[in-house]
Amino acid sequence: MKRYKPTSPSRRQMTTPSYGLSITVSEPVKSLTHGFRRQMGRNHHGHITTRHKGGGHKRLFREIDFTYDKRDIPYTIKTVEYDPNRTGFIGLAQYKDGEKRYVLLPRSVKVGDELVTSENAEAKPGNRLPLRNITIGTFVYNVEIKPLGGAKLARSAGNYVEVIAKDAGYVDIKLPSTEVRKVKETAWASIGDVSNDENRLVNLGKAGRSRWLGIRPTVRGTAQNPVDHPYGGGEGVQGRGRRRAISVYGKPTGKGQKSRTPKKYSNKYIVSRRKVGKRK
Repeated sequence: MKRYKPTSPSRRQMTTPSYGLSITVSEPVKSLTHGFRRQMGRNHHGHITTRHKGGGHKRLFREIDFTYDKRDIPYTIKTVEYDPNRTGFIGLAQYKDGEKRYVLLPRSVKVGDELVTSENAEAKPGNRLPLRNITIGTFVYNVEIKPLGGAKLARSAGNYVEVIAKDAGYVDIKLPSTEVRKVKETAWASIGDVSNDENRLVNLGKAGRSRWLGIRPTVRGTAQNPVDHPYGGGEGVQGRGRRRAISVYGKPTGKGQKSRTPKKYSNKYIVSRRKVGKRK
């Protein structure tokens, strides 16, 4: 982690990942980028659906390949780059046929490494193969939920999924949330864990740095008016006044509160529910 001279109270606590030790270029490939308008927590009506989002620095979108549909064609990592839209590092992959794509990089892969997406690929970091061909106990990332549906699980910095069992056409995987669920054995995954694991140690240091990231302030419910939040109102400091912790919308939230939809379609694939709160 990179630390700074304490020129101000906020600067004293501020930390950032050591980008200089990992990043090899500062500008992305223009043909693989495009501008886009961030939603900022609003739906197509313009109504806020996710609070505390807005503002932030303008970003350029990098087209990341999460489908990995070029099979059995080796590619070489040409660069390691920063992506403002995700916490892990990305790399420019150049295939043997000349095509270039951006891919999400695992921790130990560096410039010059040759990787491949293949059923018979070697189980080394960065290679991609079906879950049925991956040994139990292996850490993987970029995991598909449905075969050929594109990578959906374990895409944040430092995250990984552990393969723990195989049975009856399914593979049991343990997610970062501690949930254990079944995925079809024909789904694909990449070996390793996502790069930039130092991201979890970042200390923003000041409120302005949160605003650069598009994070708006959060006001405590007990400090609001009764019309704005179930905890609002009262003179001075008030307790919650109710048995369960709930959100501004009146739904259960907080430690130990079950917020999952009771009849969700994927319930049948869950072997063990995630552990929440202090037990985790």
